[in-house]
Amino acid sequence: MQKTERLYSNIPPTRLRNRKEKFRKAQNLPFWTWLADRILFRMLSHRFYALRIKNLEAFQTRRNKDYPSIIYAPHMNWWDGIVGYNLMRRAFKVRPRMMIEEMNRFPLFAFIGAFPVNKASAQEAMISLKYIVDDLKDPDMGFWIFPQGIVKPPNYRPIEFQTGLAYIAQNVAKKHGGVNLIPLAVNYTFLREDRPECLAQVGEPIIINSNNCNFDRHEFTKRIEKEFEMLCDEQLHTFSKGEVTGYEYIFRQDLPWNRKIEKKLKKIALENVDEPV
Repeated sequence: MQKTERLYSNIPPTRLRNRKEKFRKAQNLPFWTWLADRILFRMLSHRFYALRIKNLEAFQTRRNKDYPSIIYAPHMNWWDGIVGYNLMRRAFKVRPRMMIEEMNRFPLFAFIGAFPVNKASAQEAMISLKYIVDDLKDPDMGFWIFPQGIVKPPNYRPIEFQTGLAYIAQNVAKKHGGVNLIPLAVNYTFLREDRPECLAQVGEPIIINSNNCNFDRHEFTKRIEKEFEMLCDEQLHTFSKGEVTGYEYIFRQDLPWNRKIEKKLKKIALENVDEPV
């Protein structure tokens, strides 16, 4: 009898493997950023038909532009970090920060805004949380985080956050004056093309400053969990009805000649179909 493969674990990789993780501060070095912009975009564009985003104006017009931003999204698969980097650079246009487990496997990521987190113990993880609180101070900075803390199955419910996001937001607001929290529903789906698409929907910014940062972190976490689950469910509901209106393309593949001809023929056929009486 074939054994069932276990795809997901509730134990973080750094705790599971218990390897020493060297801490590296995040930098944004121009050459490595230039290189990463091209390599990580090429990886994404070779595997996906399109990357789209909806409600980007919520970030552009309704956040406080004097504060840095924390962008939080679900963590479903290996592509999430690459999608996050591309969205920060191409849609949100922020100087990126990302927290990566087992970054000793990818030390060069420190040159493009990443820093490690070791979840082998609470004390080790706190080093990274305190670091980003100190570092996240400039308005052009964006910190991408997966508040679930671990990879979960696609569209897993209920959505449950660890309290790290609330800790960072509260302490950045106290230390630097304020921060924007930007919820982002992300999904990977096949629509009408032969490759999947990645679609992201921006939720309403939550602005934390010195006037409203003295919250209970557990209660605040429960609140943003529910709001985030509602945003993700709204995105799924529109997909189930075949609606993708309001999404703008970050990129879209050029179709090969045979697919272009196929689309033209379909369009002609649909134009010649009589409307039902």
